[in-house]
Amino acid sequence: MRPLPRRPAPRLPDALRRTVSRCADVLRRPAPRWVQVLRRLLWPPEGRSRNRAYLRDRLIALPLLTVVAFTTLGWAYADVRADSTYIRTELAPALGDLADARISLLIAQREAEVSLDAGDAVELSGLGPRYAARTGAAAQDIARLSRGGAFGEAQRQELDVVSGLIDGYEEWIAWARTNVGNDALRKAGLAYAQSMLCSEETAEPTTDRSAPYPPCGAARGVDATTVVDRIAALERELRHRLDDRSALGARVLAAAAVSLVSFTLLAVGVWRTLVFLHRRMRIRVSVPLLAAALPLLLVPWAVADGVRSWSAQRDAVPYADVLADRASPAVEVHLDEDPLAPPDPAAIRPATARMEHTVGQGRFGDVGAAAAWVMPVGLLSAGVMAGALHAYRREYLVVGRGGGTS
Repeated sequence: MRPLPRRPAPRLPDALRRTVSRCADVLRRPAPRWVQVLRRLLWPPEGRSRNRAYLRDRLIALPLLTVVAFTTLGWAYADVRADSTYIRTELAPALGDLADARISLLIAQREAEVSLDAGDAVELSGLGPRYAARTGAAAQDIARLSRGGAFGEAQRQELDVVSGLIDGYEEWIAWARTNVGNDALRKAGLAYAQSMLCSEETAEPTTDRSAPYPPCGAARGVDATTVVDRIAALERELRHRLDDRSALGARVLAAAAVSLVSFTLLAVGVWRTLVFLHRRMRIRVSVPLLAAALPLLLVPWAVADGVRSWSAQRDAVPYADVLADRASPAVEVHLDEDPLAPPDPAAIRPATARMEHTVGQGRFGDVGAAAAWVMPVGLLSAGVMAGALHAYRREYLVVGRGGGTS
């Protein structure tokens, strides 16, 4: 039988052939400079002159990577820890004081309405201890906020306005008490005092302490002129600041990414350097390099502590929503009447305490105290590493001039 004729090999399509040709040209080109440098840093070359260049490169690269890695990690870690401290010591107490001032004034208004409804008897009994306690608590809350560090100069001026409005509110309540015998003047004084607290118009003054509290929504913009309006605006500002502080910003994420890459290259570089010293210079163990690399063991703890701090910050955000949206006069009055009862989840002081406790629990023991030392430790480690590599390179050059083997 005659053999079958061979079929010609199928030709590649022109487009595919051109693509393969371009890929082959790219592979034949020399690698970019940064790839060559990275390859030399991660893997020791052969030859005496290349060994000297390798040690020189390590003398530059490893200390530089150490400085970059620890500096970026230290900055990001310190930023997260500073946010936790700020939320726990400034933002959480400020949110609690604002909510307490707002609710206390609403309770005081109810006490004034009920007490003044008694007529001339109020001249003997007064407006009641709860009215005095709540107006005093609101004034103390505003004064504490003015002295604290949660607000800037513009917000402190707004707090001064609120303090002045509270004084004016008390004066109108006192005026209504003075005219308690005249029903029209008493109601007019209470209505004007109420208008200083809330933008919403309310019905006739109530005579029952247990009656539901009327709504007191907060206006915004140019209409935000009352005490509750201004306090609610300050609460929204703190709430936005809490969102910003509890979120990982672009700078922190960028620093974390740079730190991760630097630490990876540093760990590989130190390991390859130790192998190089063992094989080429017959140094069994480089004690200075190992000592300089010891801080690397603390990096996972610092990262875990930072992640836990950030997670605790996010867990504290719902308590801010409770203070701003769910706190109510009815809950606070019930807590006043029965202090030993289990507190309602919407109670102001317990919610503030839980918020502070949640943020405070976001740490591994005393690891957070090391945040300020990450950067100095990195600089010290880089110095020790540079000194050790400089000594090894000088020793190699001396041995090389004397005819030693590589």
